[in-house]
Amino acid sequence: MLRAGWMGSMLGLMTLSMAAHAGTAAKRESFGTMPDGRAVEAVVLTNAHGLSARVIAYGASLQSLRVPDRDGHLADIVLGYPSLKGYLEKPQYFGATVGRYANRIAKGRFVLDGHTYQVPVNDGPNSLHGGTRGFDKVLWTISAVSHDAGKASVTLTYVSPDGDMGYPGKLSVTAQYTLDDKNQLSIRYGATTDRPTIVNLSNHTYWNLAGEGSGSVMDQRLTIVADAFLPIDATSIPTGQLRKVDGTPFDFRHPKPIGRDIRTDDPQLLNGRGYDHNWVISRTPAPVPRMVARVEDPHSGRVLTLSSDQPGLQFYSGNFLDGTTVGTGGHVYRQGDAFVLEPQLYPDTPNQPAFGSARLDPGHEYRNVIVYRFTTEPARAAH
Repeated sequence: MLRAGWMGSMLGLMTLSMAAHAGTAAKRESFGTMPDGRAVEAVVLTNAHGLSARVIAYGASLQSLRVPDRDGHLADIVLGYPSLKGYLEKPQYFGATVGRYANRIAKGRFVLDGHTYQVPVNDGPNSLHGGTRGFDKVLWTISAVSHDAGKASVTLTYVSPDGDMGYPGKLSVTAQYTLDDKNQLSIRYGATTDRPTIVNLSNHTYWNLAGEGSGSVMDQRLTIVADAFLPIDATSIPTGQLRKVDGTPFDFRHPKPIGRDIRTDDPQLLNGRGYDHNWVISRTPAPVPRMVARVEDPHSGRVLTLSSDQPGLQFYSGNFLDGTTVGTGGHVYRQGDAFVLEPQLYPDTPNQPAFGSARLDPGHEYRNVIVYRFTTEPARAAH
């Protein structure tokens, strides 16, 4: 058994070091045309070990990500649509950059410098992910594509005009995706403004480490490095309380199957129809990214380690996937077929000063750095 375990470990280490490609590459390609005739480009980033990521200009979205399992077999591990049509006709934030304010703002209202701003309400009584036309529903510009010996990247930009969706200030935004030969996909968000505003950007990729369309993620094992979370009311707005995870279904400090406690009779799980809550990683942003979560798939051996500099992490268990969407691989997406991990500021921060500040002033830069690292683990011996 010792030798078998050693061999399994070596196989897991070798899988992601096998050079399936000569080196990194970044290739532009077409992803369709907007109704007004504008071309939608995609860029495929590839590293030396066979990982590939397709980023589309619509929504600055991660459309696909192919990663090998413990045996070297590639699969697309993010949910998405095979063509632009799905993103336009039934938007579901698949892989999208969300903003200006990721997550929820209560009643779509906030006060800044004594002025009350109203933004669109699109999630019950609240505003979600920037409103009815957030950054996930606009065409970004691909401003730079590059690759060298160790990494390939694409930079996208978007300028949100003053008053866009009710938000003050012209906001100039960048999203840079980089795939390197350490099997890391990083996203660097940045923003500047010409007048005081609020901003909170994040990425809304739906993950299934067994492969998109492969079924439920409830047995994939999640770790979240947080000892508290934010309880929500019946409309998914934080109550203002920070609650310890001890003794609750929200304790993921040690690896636990996502679905182990999801059907527990807990009012918070009823409010979110599953997990759709913010975990408290820290009280303020960190100077550099640090590990905030880890997910393991026991079947494929794929492991995702997430690092971020943000104070909050929204974990969503795919509660509203309802079997009406056919995804990239031709399979129907059903409830619990993916999970979402969104590093960000706390939800509704503009209305809850105890949560910190989402304010951005001229002369300052907003940033959110997200790093996804992919490895594999050997199969565990049966007992």
